[in-house]
Amino acid sequence: MKRRELLKGAAMLPFLAQVVFSQKRLSASSVKIIKPKRLKKGDTVGVIAPSSGVSPEDFEKALQNLEDLGLKTKVGKSARAVNGFLAGADRERLDDLHRAFSDTAIKAVWCLRGGYGASRLLPEINFNLIKKNPKIFIGYSDITALHTAIYQNTGLVTFHGPVAASTFSDYTKNHVAGVLMNPSAPYRIELSPDNVAKESNLFKTEIITPGKCRGALIGGNLSLLTAVAGTPFALRNTNGKILFIEDVGEQPYRVDRMLTQLRQTVDLRRLAGIALGVFEDCNPKDGDSQSLVDVLKDRLGDLGIPVIYGLSFGHVRDQFTLPVGIKAELDTESATLTLLETGVI
Repeated sequence: MKRRELLKGAAMLPFLAQVVFSQKRLSASSVKIIKPKRLKKGDTVGVIAPSSGVSPEDFEKALQNLEDLGLKTKVGKSARAVNGFLAGADRERLDDLHRAFSDTAIKAVWCLRGGYGASRLLPEINFNLIKKNPKIFIGYSDITALHTAIYQNTGLVTFHGPVAASTFSDYTKNHVAGVLMNPSAPYRIELSPDNVAKESNLFKTEIITPGKCRGALIGGNLSLLTAVAGTPFALRNTNGKILFIEDVGEQPYRVDRMLTQLRQTVDLRRLAGIALGVFEDCNPKDGDSQSLVDVLKDRLGDLGIPVIYGLSFGHVRDQFTLPVGIKAELDTESATLTLLETGVI
């Protein structure tokens, strides 16, 4: 081959690499939606701790929560383990995740709590195993990393909802049952009356940009969404989606920083809308000039899409369950999310 032809071929390499990369991203972001089977009373759920663990007292509370829903429990081998701030070593927690999905007796995988550590498992997850054994997967907070990775790599609808160790109020239990056990569509989710009655300004709804929109639900904990930004497990294919976000214990300037990072890694203008939960314990310290709502208006108010703060999900007692990947309608005027299809079959 002549030198000129070699140089011409070399000049084409970046372009070819970009084409191949784009094709991989396209195939990964256009996976077919898989809905898991609904839960029935008497079903066995696997209880795992892919992030942090809990005290023995909270562990028993978690098992009782699930039994009160009429479910049987099967505890992961390392779910009670302690490894500093983690529930066991990475391999132990990963093995529990894989065993729960491969065990045919287990009908759902329920995360014990969030905390930290789920993102450490992402590179080693066997997504083919999960895709071949679809079942309900539920949790929130740090579990966001797993929701995003599993949904985007398998198409499996997962559920942003209470961890097993949460306080299961009547509101929370009713929405768990309404989404996972007795599904219907359309399914309208309204604010928790107890949340509305709270005096804290963080529980008050605030319309950032009015409007109504429809799209598939994606999202979760803001800290985790930004933590995976720039990795193979980052949010992608957000076009026409409704992004839901929540967080806890973050100062407004930190929320500003995370939203700024999200804006610079994801084209938020291509979303259909944004639903913000209750950002508990996110008020500014004395002397700080900006409130949480000020930050949200500044960072999200110019997107030209409906945005509302204060829906009943997040690190709060009363929270509803959100199926990741399912089409929904957001209405800022009524402060409601309506699931337009069921998340289970």
